[in-house]
Amino acid sequence: MLAAHNVRIVGAGHQYVVLSHGFGSDQSVWKYILPYLLNDYKVILYDMMGAGSTNPQDFSFKRYSSLHAYADDLLAILDELEIESCVFVGASVSGMIGVLASIERPEVFRKLVLLGSSPRYLNDPSYYGGFEQHDLDQLHGDMKSNFKSWVAGFGPLCVGADLESRAVQEFSATIYSMRPDIALNVSKTIFESDLRPTLPLVTVPVHILQTRKDMAVPFEVANYLLQNLGGWTTMEVLNTEGHLPHLSDPNVVIPVLLRCLPC
Repeated sequence: MLAAHNVRIVGAGHQYVVLSHGFGSDQSVWKYILPYLLNDYKVILYDMMGAGSTNPQDFSFKRYSSLHAYADDLLAILDELEIESCVFVGASVSGMIGVLASIERPEVFRKLVLLGSSPRYLNDPSYYGGFEQHDLDQLHGDMKSNFKSWVAGFGPLCVGADLESRAVQEFSATIYSMRPDIALNVSKTIFESDLRPTLPLVTVPVHILQTRKDMAVPFEVANYLLQNLGGWTTMEVLNTEGHLPHLSDPNVVIPVLLRCLPC
């Protein structure tokens, strides 16, 4: 597991912090945050299966048709490392992966920090997730027809910056490194998931971090999480925009994250 997911542990502290990336990224997305954690925490970084930095031969299309498989991977990594307690920081879909893992093994997670996370992306009559089915059909059709062109358009939208920005170029490079059929499978798994029924089952403390404007996760979703997660939950609005503020505007994320981590 450790080799397959390129697991690294860095830092000098006693408390373990897991940094888990979202779709289209790999662990390098945390590179601007990481230096500020090394003196006080032991930081665990890993690549989710399907990321361009993992071996495509290790990816099972059947197994990874559910986010529960990614939660099982996370728990297997922590077990192999013999980690008994950690703080989990999950960006985007990783936030929900942390939610699932904490429900299965709450004793392992001292708290969760969810950055731009959503339990459901599709709208329904009683819920606003930000996307209609035709939006997702168009997105996945574009991925299938011309993956490179789709990446060029998706990167700026997701990051919330123009094509020439450093963050867009870095994010586009990691998403383009994914094998297109794997990227499509992962995207469908994420966008077709509905984890709303699981939210009340969370018992560990949760910090929700949300930017002012996020094309993937509307503000209504963050409020939904705040109202429906079980246990003690807080939310803080980051004074920036975009779905990857840890990459595009780390100076805003760093002080907020440092306040959230201590237990």
